[in-house]
Amino acid sequence: MTGPSFAQGMAIRSLLPTYRVGMAQEVRIGMLVPLSGPAMSWGLPGLNGCRIWEDWLNAAGGVLIQGNRYPVRIIARDCGTDAVQAFEGARHLVLSEKVALLMMLGGDSFTPVRGFLSQNKVLTSTLLPSDLSPDTRYLIAPSETHPVYNVTGVDWLARNRPELRRVALCSQSDAFGLPSLATYRVAFRAAGHTICREIRYDAQDTDVAAIVQPMLDSDPDILCWCTSYTPMVHAMTEYAHAHGFKGTILSCTMDQYDQLVARTSVEFMEGTVFQFPDFDDPLLSEKAFFFNQPNTFYTEYNRRFPDSWSAVSWEYAAILDIWLAAVEKVGTLATASVMAAMKQMDKVNHAFGPAKWWGKSLFGIDNALIGDWPVVTIQDGKARIVGFGSVPDWLAQHETALHSEMSTLGQLWAQRQEGGLALQTLAPRQAYPAA
Repeated sequence: MTGPSFAQGMAIRSLLPTYRVGMAQEVRIGMLVPLSGPAMSWGLPGLNGCRIWEDWLNAAGGVLIQGNRYPVRIIARDCGTDAVQAFEGARHLVLSEKVALLMMLGGDSFTPVRGFLSQNKVLTSTLLPSDLSPDTRYLIAPSETHPVYNVTGVDWLARNRPELRRVALCSQSDAFGLPSLATYRVAFRAAGHTICREIRYDAQDTDVAAIVQPMLDSDPDILCWCTSYTPMVHAMTEYAHAHGFKGTILSCTMDQYDQLVARTSVEFMEGTVFQFPDFDDPLLSEKAFFFNQPNTFYTEYNRRFPDSWSAVSWEYAAILDIWLAAVEKVGTLATASVMAAMKQMDKVNHAFGPAKWWGKSLFGIDNALIGDWPVVTIQDGKARIVGFGSVPDWLAQHETALHSEMSTLGQLWAQRQEGGLALQTLAPRQAYPAA
């Protein structure tokens, strides 16, 4: 799993004759993600991206296993927001379809199927590392390691905008927001910032003024939304604009940022910092990147699925790249062998280049991949990568402090289990409606 990406290998193979040996069989991959309901935007764009990956791989001859090539078929089931629906979907994909890999969003949809998947030794992926624990041996988080990558944005601001020292931050008080809050607290303190105001609000709270106005009253240079859900990110940003904020905004995500630029101004959004790039970014073509020509992927995605691009559009496809590398390495679909190939290689790549397995101190198991992560700013109304920060390097200096802060907020895996805390509850990544 070193050297050129497997997506690049697909592109090369597509130029060569295709030998369809063993094509009577197919390799099945399951997706149990929300395709309806309030969290649909966390699932459907990911399925869209995987359809492109599926088409590209099959056009290149399929997956190579012990000298034979097999087509890949992605079978999707809607987990919705219902535990019974999620469980029945998992049973169908595992027992009837016999999928070699099950990809999930995670969180509430993973909770009812945790025991079933573990007992059946199903290789499963999640986008939410907080699902990880020592009793989920076959669960991996190889794509998004929320919230630890957020430290790269704080570190970049400290080095490139040293005049910005005073921070006001806010976060919803749930299992999605609290780990983010802990991470931002530690990152700001490590960078020498002063936290002048902190607001914690209920995830169902929509009183934007009660959240943002006290932050503005503290005279901050930076307003940090942590990992607030997209509707609140939009509402809080618009409030800050309407009330004359002149500093910089920092947020984990800034989905549909173009709508915010239109509702506020190019000048107001200039310099806003977040963590998820558009894939037409020039710096991605220069990075050791797991997609072959990310701009091509981005263009193809927007051609086939217009107006639906988001972070999850590529995250599930990135997981498939890592899985494919392991399968072709060991020549089998067996869960234990594929896991061993993933975990025992000296180097492995995730979406943005070389990475390593980590997570035991926070999640009880080293099943999350960390590496470089992009820092994105808005420039003239367009998202652009300004650099890549190393999450492992930051953790080498500050992991003890992060562990302590996570413990303070009750977010370590053992505390979650002992306290019966709910896993991540997700809101949809959708734009805040126009006033």
